[in-house]
Amino acid sequence: MINFDSQICNDFPAASGREWLETNGIGGFASGTIAGSNSRRYHGILTAATKPPLGRLTLVSKIEETVTIASESFELSSNQYPGSVNPTGFRYLVSFKLDPFPIWTFAVGGVEIEKRVFMVHGRNATVVTYKIIYKSGGKRQAASMTLRPLLSFVDYHHLQHQTTDFNGEISQSGGMIRMRPFADMPSLYAAHNGVQVEPTGYWYNNFEYAIEKERGFDFREDLFQPFEIAFDLNKPASVILATENDVSASDVPNLEKQEIKRRKNLIKIAKAKSEFEQQLVLAADQFIVKRGEGHTIIAGYPWFSDWGRDTMIALPGLTLATGRPEIAKGILNEFAKNVSEGMIPNRFPDEGETPDYNTVDATLWYFEAVRAYIASTGDLEFVRTDLYQTLAEILARHLRGTRYNIHVDTDGLLYAGSPDVQLTWMDAKIGGLVITPRTGKAVEIQALWYNALCVMAELAGRFGDDQDRAKYVSMAELTKMSFNSVFWNEDEQCLFDVVENGTRDGSVRPNQIFAASLYHSMLDDERARKVVDKVEAELLTPVGLRSLAANDPKYCPTYIGSPFERDSAYHQGTVWGWLIGAFVEAVRRVYPERQVTAELAGFEQHLREAGVGQISEIFDADTPHSPRGCPAQAWSVAEVLRLLK
Repeated sequence: MINFDSQICNDFPAASGREWLETNGIGGFASGTIAGSNSRRYHGILTAATKPPLGRLTLVSKIEETVTIASESFELSSNQYPGSVNPTGFRYLVSFKLDPFPIWTFAVGGVEIEKRVFMVHGRNATVVTYKIIYKSGGKRQAASMTLRPLLSFVDYHHLQHQTTDFNGEISQSGGMIRMRPFADMPSLYAAHNGVQVEPTGYWYNNFEYAIEKERGFDFREDLFQPFEIAFDLNKPASVILATENDVSASDVPNLEKQEIKRRKNLIKIAKAKSEFEQQLVLAADQFIVKRGEGHTIIAGYPWFSDWGRDTMIALPGLTLATGRPEIAKGILNEFAKNVSEGMIPNRFPDEGETPDYNTVDATLWYFEAVRAYIASTGDLEFVRTDLYQTLAEILARHLRGTRYNIHVDTDGLLYAGSPDVQLTWMDAKIGGLVITPRTGKAVEIQALWYNALCVMAELAGRFGDDQDRAKYVSMAELTKMSFNSVFWNEDEQCLFDVVENGTRDGSVRPNQIFAASLYHSMLDDERARKVVDKVEAELLTPVGLRSLAANDPKYCPTYIGSPFERDSAYHQGTVWGWLIGAFVEAVRRVYPERQVTAELAGFEQHLREAGVGQISEIFDADTPHSPRGCPAQAWSVAEVLRLLK
């Protein structure tokens, strides 16, 4: 349980800088800050996945709450407007905790008000509940609450602005309110146990979102307030905001019990012992969502969809380390069905039906995910019958050549790219400008290619395919010989980052760590140890590895500012949390006696810093390594969790 007391809760910058997240297992989510204000365009009580896991629409941005005790009223909400915060409900907060979902406790008028928010798994539905808590011996008194939802009804990447096109009419029957502001969007249903509903129809203007402003985007929004619901607060108050009318307020106690039971079961099947590990198991679950009849992995919240590279890197930690191999199996099978020209998709887009295949490493990470699946489950039969032929075809296509000039050169190394495309994980691009093109033979691509060849050699041997086994072994040996010949940087005692046509990039980057960390490595122990030492000396931080050494002229210490400024820093020093996985694996290989608990301590502390209970995508390169980017990133959580297991 993560708990914040009034010292954090009553400090607006501290409280509004910490974000909570609830997800529904189909791509929808709810999020906000513990202060009650929104600081991103993506914050909302209900962001629905209308075409799971995508088609996301932010329908309800937030709820304004007024509590009246006896004859005195208190505003529990908080909002950032130009030059002011109003109201200032954060001042009444005495605590915020995750137990297991967001719970706020307000102290007003001599009583406490507890607010809870959770999403219903498998539905675009968010439940918000309130109850009054009298102090021991406290006298029961008149208490009421008025809730005023604020609607946005936009694509979740967009902002709403006051418009006459917004249909604010409502209809109601018993404890159900319905409205549909736009004909091309779903209806919104509000199931409640209030005592009175009053139509309103007001616009609230000029909400300011601090993080959007910091990131150089439009940062002001108008929201529509269609109705208010009055409650007798001496009874538990509940409202369910949903895209379907198949729930009622009377279902809330059972829905809450079911969700608590579901989360406890996740911890049980994962056999998670420490609080750190238990929280990461719950964090991991938020990224696993339905796609069709199977599952996929959302790369990060709030703005990423499911990416092939992120999915394959995160799969072992999110599924195998949590005792959910059946989900891993389904994901591997689904991606096999989407192989095209020897490549798995890099991204399933938000709109349209055609996946993107603009990556060289996602497909190679697929081989490592298959290897990890076999190591965890021993399920060779599934791999033999459903994946092996596809894996063989992938390697054959890389030998012949595929998209983006990806092909095996005569030296056995894998060449990829051209200056105008970004194919590796360092994929920042501004318009037509690729920040780190890394065209040619990138170091981690060779490590992954060698690993894939060795995986296939082992599989061919297990399946009695001796001819192909000999072929893969021969290819792997050539790759290993060539790699050690051209990639060793004698001056720096580490590996070059990219080799192309005789040019060798000596930038000290974390990509070389994969040559020492992957299950099948081309490096002998001496060189692997030198790579680890170099990476540790120049790139290691408490929250991951820098993407570039600080003494490099291109080094950017902070990730902040306009999109151009941020993308320019994205892989030029910025720390990436997920890289800690490869670093620790490499340390375990070359220094088996060394304890690595210190390398993970920073992440445990970080669970309380940005996305509460989650691990961020990136951090500033320089101390204090402020968290940036997505506050909840799949591969960051996955790699730390995998290491803990």
